[in-house]
Amino acid sequence: MNSEVKTSPLLARARTRARVVRDRYRRLRGRPFGVHARLAALEEEIQESRQLNRRIAELTDVVAELLVLVDDRDEERVREVLAQYRASF
Repeated sequence: MNSEVKTSPLLARARTRARVVRDRYRRLRGRPFGVHARLAALEEEIQESRQLNRRIAELTDVVAELLVLVDDRDEERVREVLAQYRASF
């Protein structure tokens, strides 16, 4: 029998969300309460959201480009695009 314990996708998502909530709680825990504190926290969250949205857009562009290349059977260009993507991070 396989010694690895497989995690269901639902459980993995729940753990990820719990980790995000825990991290946000830790980040906000030491802050004073009030409108100004909440506004600062919201501004931080908006900035984080913008960064994540930009990352998603970049990944979407790469995936779209790869799908076109794979459909055209241009394996050399696929490798080139993947190498460029990996080098950018």
